Amino acid sequence: MSKRHGAKIYVQLLLDPNRAELVEEIATANGVRPTALMRDLIYDQLKHLLPASVYNKAEAQDAVLWKESVKNRVEGRYKKQYMEKQVNKVLEELKTDQT
Repeated sequence: MSKRHGAKIYVQLLLDPNRAELVEEIATANGVRPTALMRDLIYDQLKHLLPASVYNKAEAQDAVLWKESVKNRVEGRYKKQYMEKQVNKVLEELKTDQT
């Protein structure tokens, strides 16, 4: 059963040891992690099996979700930094008032 991981779906995959070793060798040769290689292989197979219109629609929808995710992370970091600056400013003012 797959689980959600943010906007993505987490899928656990068990491979037989010898073929898993092949995946690891190919991934290492290409400078990627085995999970990234397997994800790309799955996407390539979906692209091959499905009509282009179906695959392209899903790919475009995923791109929109990815952009939204990145935007949310950037905004979250900005808000955190802003709040930290505000807290530090208040703390400095409190220190100044106490002296």
